[in-house]
Amino acid sequence: MGRLVITHSTYLEGLIPLLKRLVRDPGIDTITPAVIARVKGRSPELRLRVSTPITGGWKLVARKGSSAQEVFVITRLPAADLEERIGQVLRN
Repeated sequence: MGRLVITHSTYLEGLIPLLKRLVRDPGIDTITPAVIARVKGRSPELRLRVSTPITGGWKLVARKGSSAQEVFVITRLPAADLEERIGQVLRN
């Protein structure tokens, strides 16, 4: 089981419970939520998608309402496998 780094005082609503389920995956080493920003458009429900590769893993973007939050995931999984596991966590 990996670890979830809690460093900020503010997170998108529902993000931390979702990340706690995702970090249980044996292919994921560390998850670190980062910067929150206001964005155009609205996402009525929490969404999480793979954005860009980083050293040792992937940057994800979580969206809910008119806010977006970066989430950094350290993993050896390819993007397609990570997307699939995110989808499983979102459905549960």
